[in-house]
Amino acid sequence: MVSDLHTLPKIVPAPNGPLYLINDSTQVVANIEDANGQPIKAVMKVALCRCGGSKNKPLCDGTHAALKFSSKNDDTDGSVPPDKRKNYAGKNGITVHDNRRICSHSAECLRNLESVFRLDELPWINPDGGEVPKIIETVRKCPSGALSYSIDGVEYRDDKTRAPKVIVSKNGPYHVTDGIELAGVENWAEGASKEHYALCRCGASKNKPFCDGMHLRIKFTDSLKIDE
Repeated sequence: MVSDLHTLPKIVPAPNGPLYLINDSTQVVANIEDANGQPIKAVMKVALCRCGGSKNKPLCDGTHAALKFSSKNDDTDGSVPPDKRKNYAGKNGITVHDNRRICSHSAECLRNLESVFRLDELPWINPDGGEVPKIIETVRKCPSGALSYSIDGVEYRDDKTRAPKVIVSKNGPYHVTDGIELAGVENWAEGASKEHYALCRCGASKNKPFCDGMHLRIKFTDSLKIDE
């Protein structure tokens, strides 16, 4: 297929359905033309499963209909963290910002710098527990955008060197980079990055379309299981 107009990709969450990844909005479909001999154009898109039940993951196979998947969020038990960004200022000139509401629990911060990110201590972030370059390197590995940092009052939260991409993480969410538009979504958390974010694909998040780490609790697996 040949594209005649290149646009940035975007993601469109369908109500109670998949995530549509749309690339070039007007592409010529090969080997077909209309009655006037003109090429036929179509919106080129792929449907990504977000109900967790597809047998052809990460692609949607329509299982969301059988599961009666709902894209609405239910926080009746009060388990969703409040939408509030907290600031942890260090004496070394760096301030780490964190919003627990959008954390996907990838644990990149815990694995890479446990002297600063301490799960069982309060406050859980200690900016004076590590060297500034290492803190910056670790924060940049946060796939959800929950973490960002400021140096001398100037905030840095986006990586402008990456290409637009949707990465299917193993048994986890979709990791989106380079500002792919998330169409029709208004529940961006305070301080959230729109350059990189994590989208739920297990179906259990209470902050849909964003991941909230529920894939770990329900032991979600991305096995294809095509032969079942």
